[in-house]
Amino acid sequence: MKPQLFIQPFVIATVAVITLSVISVLRISFPITVTTASPSTELAVVGEGKVDVVPDRASVDVGISVSNAESVAAAQAQVNKTNNAIISAMEKLGIDKKNIKTANYSVYPNYDYSEGQKITGYGADVRVTITTMNTQQMSEIVQAATEAGANNIYNTSFSVSDPAKYRKEAREKAIENAKQQAQEIANNLGIQLGKVTNIVESTGSLGGPQPVMMRNADGLGAGGAPAFEEGTQTISSTVTLYFQKK
Repeated sequence: MKPQLFIQPFVIATVAVITLSVISVLRISFPITVTTASPSTELAVVGEGKVDVVPDRASVDVGISVSNAESVAAAQAQVNKTNNAIISAMEKLGIDKKNIKTANYSVYPNYDYSEGQKITGYGADVRVTITTMNTQQMSEIVQAATEAGANNIYNTSFSVSDPAKYRKEAREKAIENAKQQAQEIANNLGIQLGKVTNIVESTGSLGGPQPVMMRNADGLGAGGAPAFEEGTQTISSTVTLYFQKK
């Protein structure tokens, strides 16, 4: 007769306590799933594309400020006269009315606080925003506005009116760049590329209108009509291509 193996109850209890402690400490849950890692079947490559674009839209704010009118009516009359003269001058240049916008119209009292609060006169401000699709016209616009009575010129900027078509070109360049890099990597690693399984694009920001510097046309810093340089703006696209690895 073979000898029988008897396991004492306290031994079983001890093993059970240890097992439960390990499960509790390691936070093991059931059922337990065992997985094995497999090498990636895809190659991800980032490509960049950029397009430099000459802006085709220009904008400028011309301002009118009155500081020492005798009454509210007098302040209004002065800014209204200049505002209307500016609008008329822009229409003579062929600027469409929809591209002439009057904003920030305000009339306010001026105070002298040396002896309490005493009104010494009235001031007024108004701003006219002018936009043109002919960037070469900016010099004429500023000159005509100042001749009509504008005493503030600011927020001069150039922008691209339809960036979408240039983003398409930038995207195509980014895709081609990614393909070239993927092929170089594949050659270096000795692998073969399959079809593209996914593409993720990150479109670069155009950055809004581009402020520009103003200079005088005669280049002497005084007199003559101002000249503006629109420069270029960069539209970019970044794409990530995912290739199957054969």
